[in-house]
Amino acid sequence: MSVIGYIRVSSNKQTLEHQKFEIKNFAKKENLKITKWVEETISSRKALFKRKIFTLMNEIEEKDIIISCEISRLGRSISEVLSILEHFLNKGCQVWTIKENYKLGNDMQSKIMACVFGLAAEIERNLISERTKSSLANIKASGKKLGRPIKSKNKKLKLMKNQKKIQNLLNSGISKSQIARILGVERSTLRRFLTRIEIPNNI
Repeated sequence: MSVIGYIRVSSNKQTLEHQKFEIKNFAKKENLKITKWVEETISSRKALFKRKIFTLMNEIEEKDIIISCEISRLGRSISEVLSILEHFLNKGCQVWTIKENYKLGNDMQSKIMACVFGLAAEIERNLISERTKSSLANIKASGKKLGRPIKSKNKKLKLMKNQKKIQNLLNSGISKSQIARILGVERSTLRRFLTRIEIPNNI
């Protein structure tokens, strides 16, 4: 059986050392010895598969204990925390947290907690969806149009209508910069158009 201290911080090294100190003291009170440390300093937007906890999820073995200062350290959202927690519990491990005093394993308390987290994750998804719908409704109410700007569409239409002209100009040795000026569009817009209709950009 391994006892793993898991620490996650954004950037503050002092916070990392503080968490380590808390976990050491907690383990000592529980008559446990930390056999492995997993420490990571990551951005809140870093994908799960790029994080050390993902490696831990694959390496963890039955009866291992993961100790963290807070359950929120496991993931970036309630749904992610729940997913990681379920993975650990399904592998027969235990997850202990200091702040909440959770000792989650294969027991009734853990199953109840999983249900609570599942409900919280669903509420979180619904709230995000509701906020998104509300924001879109407010944008429409203010008179702003959603989607690609009309000007951008007009430029694309102008290029489509002049596709044969563009091809002739390129064949005549006219540079893309000059063609863009002739058509009244940005060079980058013309370049994307040429790529889309599969006309080599190096002409």
